[in-house]
Amino acid sequence: MNYFQFYDIPVSFNPDESLLKKKFYALSKQYHPDFYVNESEEKQTEVLELSTLNNNAFKVLSNPVKRLEYVLELNGLIIEGEKNQLPQAFLMEMMDINEQLMELEFDEDEQRLTEINEQVSGLENNLTTELDKLTEGFDAHSEEQQKNILLKIKDNYYKSKYLLRIKEKLHTFATRN
Repeated sequence: MNYFQFYDIPVSFNPDESLLKKKFYALSKQYHPDFYVNESEEKQTEVLELSTLNNNAFKVLSNPVKRLEYVLELNGLIIEGEKNQLPQAFLMEMMDINEQLMELEFDEDEQRLTEINEQVSGLENNLTTELDKLTEGFDAHSEEQQKNILLKIKDNYYKSKYLLRIKEKLHTFATRN
């Protein structure tokens, strides 16, 4: 049973957040271990597992990044240890940014750091805008269209992860100063 099935809601990149909270709170109450202290050990274990499932489901489904990754996993598009091929143009742009960061390690330049930060923020904003367009109304598309859109979302996901690593490098520069 996946998390969406557990909450009895359709698989979606943008589920109704108020419904998600209602389901979480209702199941939290239903599966609260304190209500089962007089039950058999087997029943207590079952309820504890359901309570844990509820907490894990809510953590994933209430976080847009984790939810995106989860939906991609459900569709078999993210596989542990898989190497995803990103577009060559994107990789070249990232290589350029990484080279600029390496230069900054030897020759700190506050102005250059600010420019790189702005460039990375711009790329991140573009990815976010693209992702919003891809996920908005996803369910309304035909199955064939959804498959193509899912591949674009996967590509966006891996680009975002790559940018996150660069942002972490940028953060180390910012904390040094």
